[in-house]
Amino acid sequence: MVNGEADVVHNGSRSEHRLLQARIKALARQRNAVTLAHNYERLEVQDVADFVGDSLGLSREAAKTPAEVIVFCGVHFMAETAAILSPAKTVLLPDLAAGCSLAATIDGGQLRAWKADHPGAVVVSYVNTSAEVKAESDYCCTSGNAVDVVNAVPADRDILFLPDVFLGAHVRRVTNRQNMHVWMGECHVHAGISPDDIAARRATHPGAEFLIHPECGCATAVVDAISAGAIDPSGVQILSTEGMIRRPAAAPGDEFIVATEVGILHRLRRENPTKRFYPANEAAVCAYMKVTTLPKVAAALERLQYRITVPPDVAARARQALERMVAIGAPSGGGSRQTLSPSHVPAVDPGE
Repeated sequence: MVNGEADVVHNGSRSEHRLLQARIKALARQRNAVTLAHNYERLEVQDVADFVGDSLGLSREAAKTPAEVIVFCGVHFMAETAAILSPAKTVLLPDLAAGCSLAATIDGGQLRAWKADHPGAVVVSYVNTSAEVKAESDYCCTSGNAVDVVNAVPADRDILFLPDVFLGAHVRRVTNRQNMHVWMGECHVHAGISPDDIAARRATHPGAEFLIHPECGCATAVVDAISAGAIDPSGVQILSTEGMIRRPAAAPGDEFIVATEVGILHRLRRENPTKRFYPANEAAVCAYMKVTTLPKVAAALERLQYRITVPPDVAARARQALERMVAIGAPSGGGSRQTLSPSHVPAVDPGE
């Protein structure tokens, strides 16, 4: 599917969607609520949201908003992060089945056992993890700032990086960090995007720029090929989801192959109507993201269901790992440390 063609409409006609969207907007006003949607959500859910973005960026919007209720159209760990950063607000997840295959690859008990095997190691956890795992971590990171976070750890300290094996391999290669241990977790959607997919798309669209998320199964192979000179690095951008959103406006070309979950194509096309975007693999669909529908968003607002909370002690430790991540980007000198509070949000989001 390319620009100019109709996007697929899920679970209902366009007129039904418009009615539900109007109802959601009215309910949000009544509840003093804000609706947030991840880049991978259904297009009709993105269109009704007050903000669309990546998980950390949306949690920051939740912290900034004066709204009392946050409807988080994403997955469970994202709603937890919003609850951590906005403890006084009601955070709702429209469907409790919205999990994450990557976050599910490690829990708090497994991380504690891994730490016991590597005493003294520094734990760096991707934001795509549960609150319990964040609470057991020294730092959180995003795909956009993982290299900076790892480089900030003293060179003589071992690092436990989790949970994504492809992102970890990319960061270890870029930093040349030999004492970095990587958890063998993966996102089933990104892992399913293969080098063969990329080769086929690039053969069909030879002039297109290639935007790849470092979680992808093809990321390591692509970095290898760049190192070997088999792929021209000028045509490849390894980016966070928000980096992908920003790239087309700055790029000289007008065609892009996008290697991440296909939901992001809707926002890319909407924000860049004169440019063309092709999925690296049309089957790169996250079923967990797609469980959220307009009727479920409306039901969440009507019934104030399902509320996501984090125990205060877990939230405090998890927030510390998030704050440490942001502090790495703070200016040195006499200035105060950056925090995740609304008045101290960095100008450039590090990106999921």
